[in-house]
Formats: sequence, structure tokens, C-alpha cells
Amino acid sequence: MRKWLFIFMAAAFGLKANAQVDRQASVSFINRVIPGKADAFLIEEIPQQNGKDVFELQSRDGKIVLRGNNGLSIASALNYYLKNYCFCDIGWNGTNINLPATLPAVTGTIHKTTPYQYRYYLNYCTFNYTMAWWDWDRWQKEIDWMALNGINMPLAITGEEAVWQDVYKGMGFTDKELDAFFCGPAYFSWFWMGNIDAWGGPLPQHWMDSHKALQKKILERERMFGMKPVLSSFTGHVPLSFKDRFPKAKVKKTNWDAGFPDVYILDPDDELFETIGKKYIEAQTKEFGTDHLYSADTFNENVPPTNDSTYLDGMSKKVFRSMTAADPKAVWVMQGWMFHYNNKFWQPQQIKALLNAVPNDQMIVLDLYSDAHPVWNRTEAYYGKPWIWSMLQNFGGNISLFGRMRHVAADPAIALHDPESKNMVGIGVTPEGIEQNPALFALMLENVWRDTPIDADAWVSNYAQRRYGQVNANAAEAWHILLNTVYSGGLTEGGPESIIVARPTMQKTIDRVLTKLDYDPKKLAKAWTLLINAADSLKQSDGFQYDLIDVTRQVLANYASPLQQKMALAYKNGDKEAFKQYSTAFLQLMDDMDALLSTRKDFLLGKWINEARANGITEKEKNLYELNARDLVTLWGDKESGLREYSNRQWAGLIKGYYKPRWEFYFTQLNKAMAAGTKFDANAFDAQVKNWEWQWVNKHDNAYPDVAKGDGVEKAKALFAKYNTLVLQAE
Repeated sequence: MRKWLFIFMAAAFGLKANAQVDRQASVSFINRVIPGKADAFLIEEIPQQNGKDVFELQSRDGKIVLRGNNGLSIASALNYYLKNYCFCDIGWNGTNINLPATLPAVTGTIHKTTPYQYRYYLNYCTFNYTMAWWDWDRWQKEIDWMALNGINMPLAITGEEAVWQDVYKGMGFTDKELDAFFCGPAYFSWFWMGNIDAWGGPLPQHWMDSHKALQKKILERERMFGMKPVLSSFTGHVPLSFKDRFPKAKVKKTNWDAGFPDVYILDPDDELFETIGKKYIEAQTKEFGTDHLYSADTFNENVPPTNDSTYLDGMSKKVFRSMTAADPKAVWVMQGWMFHYNNKFWQPQQIKALLNAVPNDQMIVLDLYSDAHPVWNRTEAYYGKPWIWSMLQNFGGNISLFGRMRHVAADPAIALHDPESKNMVGIGVTPEGIEQNPALFALMLENVWRDTPIDADAWVSNYAQRRYGQVNANAAEAWHILLNTVYSGGLTEGGPESIIVARPTMQKTIDRVLTKLDYDPKKLAKAWTLLINAADSLKQSDGFQYDLIDVTRQVLANYASPLQQKMALAYKNGDKEAFKQYSTAFLQLMDDMDALLSTRKDFLLGKWINEARANGITEKEKNLYELNARDLVTLWGDKESGLREYSNRQWAGLIKGYYKPRWEFYFTQLNKAMAAGTKFDANAFDAQVKNWEWQWVNKHDNAYPDVAKGDGVEKAKALFAKYNTLVLQAE
């Protein structure tokens, strides 16, 4: 009745009467999420409320009515029902959809309107640190998860390289020239952002063709829900041969300062800039359509050649014109990361020059790191531009337990109602990696359908109930400890890492491996105890299994530091027996962690490698993709890479096959030095270990299983019996 009433009113007032809800698509979605249950639901359409998405829930004739203004709202209504009436939870790392035989009725009508026009999702880096090898099946699950959580503005940059191939070949560039330009598939993010060329390539044609087709499926599904995907645009990154093909062009070298060669950037002042930008968006629109949202980050982790505001203003106008030349409705979506990352350069005058060159209604700024380092509150809310409050949280795809839960629970709503926030139009989730810390992301996305702060203490109790399928006092208490330890993180770039993933050292912390904790590790051990005590009651829960293993992993990862320092002290004192004791215990700890993590698919190096190889259709392609997969999570670049360990993962296979052999080699060399009474040759060790690392990156030995084995709960119990007292005694 409501749907027909809406259509009648729309016609009467000259509004669009086209249905925004594809009923059959919504039925298919429900059957994917809760197979065989679609008949228990009725789907009805209602109009937007004040231009914002809206949903309603109601019971009628023994069925649950899901109402919304589009497929996304219908999905969000379903998720609200599953969470709040059936106590279910759908996430990356463990799902509970054990529905009662009779679905609970909804009393009255539940009505929810989002206060946010936009709910943004993803970061360029996510497409590599997590999504590099995804096929359609995995993408379909993610898009369903986005819809359940109300995301309507996803970054969508899969298949971009195929469009660039068409553009540059149309300009006369050869396959050989483009082979020296396109990087490997684990490094696209930094290629797209103009940081690197060619690394991990050359890129096979099959990849470009298959991922262009994949992007079309991704976009079709996202748009079916009513999402508005953000596509890419031109920011000046051109092939190395561009300067030879167009000798009069204003091309300048720039360097990312991460150990990679220079790349070439076409100056926006050059007349070719607008031409290429227009060609690209036209070609992209032909292949993928458009929702008029385009991502462009002109100086990602690079400093502009001058801080002159006239230059920055002119450059910004030209980048924008390169979009509008092809699409007059173009809206520039800019990551605000550079304003934090290079904050010494980006002072108010420079930021104003860059932003004010574009009309307010044709730019949206992502305040990419609002959860820890907001920029909006020191730029007068981006000087009037529409902007989005975002949670970054993760760097490199590291899996440390980490987050700022109380900030995530309260700060978006506080900012929304702050008069100083001006034109805040949305919230976003912008991590470098996903498939970790699922509770934090679930909490952040609770903000989508509310405009008041969330009570984090009450929320974690409710989360534990729906994640595990029952109320458990031990689990609830454990989650309150987690809230006040690992999830009360400081202003660091992501969570603390374990010394086990570092290139062997006597130091407590090095380079990318920062081991300082913002909490007392013994308090985390208390949460571990409580989860162990809950294990017999909750062990059938997939989410509980993951959480128990993840907390066990984190406790042991933390314990590695005091153990390493005891080893270092023994070596310093020349105590051979103590050195043998602690170095042996350190290696055993790694074996134990590896065995624990091998019980969950979420923590398998073999899964990452085999998914990479599955993208290839020849042995050469498979080997190239495996090289990409191994390199990204270890060295990142070549054997001299300054980014090594940036994307470290505590994974089964990686611990035993990569981290442990490095430490074994280190201990062997130290033992030799102690036995001979000579000084340890750190330089010789460094050269040898670099060669070993590079050999490992280039292997194709099929050494790592991609299927979990063993009982993770029983393994966690055994490790608790072995390590709990040691952890509590550690200094």
C-alpha cells in the first residue's frame, strides 16, 4: 500500500516515480545472507526522508516487513533486525546467523533515517594490502557486507589499468613502453597514486582483461543497491617514455622517497594535462559508467614543487577542469591524508589555495584520519568544503589488536553537532587493510543510522552476545577489558607490532616494528583467562573461535618482547647457558604461535599465496603473482627496501617459514661469536640475511597450506597452560 501511495504522490507532485528498490535483487541478497529465509520477509519501498536514506521494520501476517528507499536501506533494515532481534552478527572473521526457528516479531514500527548523506568506504591501500587477489565471489560477499552496514559511497578502482592501457595506446604508446609503466597487481595503489612505476611487473594482459570484467560486475552490484561508487581520474602520472614521445611537454621527476626510482608527473600547466584527463574519464565512462564522483590525490606523500598559493590554485583548477571537460557534473573526492602526512608544508594558505579553486558543490574532502589526527578542526572544516569524518585505524594490513573505540563511538556524532564542523556530510571507514579487528569496524558502522554518541561499554556487551550467540559473563567481562586495553589505543600509526616480525636485533623496537604498548599486557592476559574460562560454553561459535585465537596470538606476541630482552641481556653478559635458554624459548614461542594460527583460515600465508596464484592462467603469471604476494608482506620492495616489515603479518607459514629462520640464523651467528670470543659481525649478518630474504621472496615451493587444520580452541587452552604464568611473571 505504501509503495503505491508513494508512486501516486510522486506523480502528483512531479517527482520521479521510478522504483529504487529491485525486489528480486533484494530477495537474492536475503538468500545470500540467510539462505532459504527470503520467504519470511516482505519488501516494500518508501521515499527518502529529507534527502537521506531511510528504513523501517514492522511485523505483518507472520512476516517481517523490510522497507527502504533503495536496496541499501532494505539491506540495512535486515541487518538491524538480525542484530537486535535475532542476536546475529555478520562479519569478516566469524559469523553467527543461528536464527531461531520462529523469527521474532517486531512490535510497532522501527524507523531509522541516517543523518549522513555519504557513508564512504575503502582506501587506495586496501585494494592491495587485503583485496589484491579477490575474485567475484569474495567481492560479492564484501558488497553485501557494505549494504548491510549502510555504506553508499565505496571507492571502486579495480580494473583502472585496463582503461589507462586504452588511453595511452590511443596516444601511440607501445606495449613495451607500457610494460615499463604498469606495476604488479600487489602494488597498484601506489601506481594509481603516482608513487611508483613497474615494480612487480610487467603486468599480464590477462590481468587487465579479467579485472576490467570484474570491475563491471562490482559496479553493477554496488549500483543495484543504490551505492554511488567513486571512480578514478588523472593526476598527472605518466609513463617514463612520455618525455620522449612529447618532448615539449612539461614533465617533472618526483620521488616517493621509499627507495624506488623517480616517476614522471605531467605538470597541470601543460595543455596535455586536460586532454589526457578528459580522454581518461571518457574512456572510463564508456567502460564503467559514472556516478560523477572521482578520486584524485595530486600530491600523495609527495611535496609540491612550490608553496606558492597562486601555483596551487592554478594546479587545482586544472585538475578539476580535466574532470569537468569530460563530465560537467564531476565531483572531486579528495583524500585529506596529505594535510596530515605533510602538515609542515600544508599550512592554511596552501590548503585554502588548493581547496578554494574548486566550487564547494563539486568537491568532497575525506578527513582520512579523524579517529586519531583530524584535520577538519584545524582548517575551519576545510574552509567550507563538504567533508567526511573517517576512521583509518589500520596501516599495512597489520593484524595487531588495536583501535580507539571510545573515540569511534562518540566523535562522529559530536563532530556532526559541532557548529565548527560546518559542512560535514558523511562518515567513512578508510583503513589500509581489513579482515582484522572486526569489532572496531562493527562499532564504527553503528554510527550510520544514528546521530548521538554510542555507549561503548553497553555496546561491547551486546556485541559479545550476538557474536557468540549467547550471554556469557566471562566473555562480557573479557570484552570490557579489551575495550580498556587494546581498544584504547594511542596516537600511533596503527597497533603495536611484535618483535618476532622484526629483522633480528637486540633492540626493543626498530624501524617499522614498534613494540611499545599503550596498555598493561597483564591486563590483556586477564581477558585471555576469561575467554579460556568461557571456551567450553562458546567453542561452537565461529566468532568466539577467532577471538580466542586472536587474543592468544596478541598475548604471545607481546610476551616475545621481554623474552627477547632476556636473551639480549644474557648475550651482553656472556652467559651462554641463559642465552641458549632464552633463544630456544623464543624460537619455541614462534613455533607455538604458528601452530595456533594454522587452525584459522584468517591467518594463513598459504591462503594469500594460493589466491594470488589462482589469478594466473600460465605458470609464468602464477609465479609473478606469488612474487608480488610474498614481497608485499615482507620486504615490500627489493632486498634493500626501506619499507620492509611495513605490511608484516602474524600468519601461520610466515612465522615459521620466514621470521623464525631469520632468528635461527641470527642466534647461530651469535653463538659462534660467543664460542670464539669474538665480536658479532653485524654487517656481515645484515648482508647475508638480506640475500636470504630476497631468495625467499622469489621462491615458488608450494610450502604453505591454504586450509586450516587442528582445533584452535584446544590449542589455545594448551598454550594458556604453558604460557600464562610466564606472561604474568614477565617484566
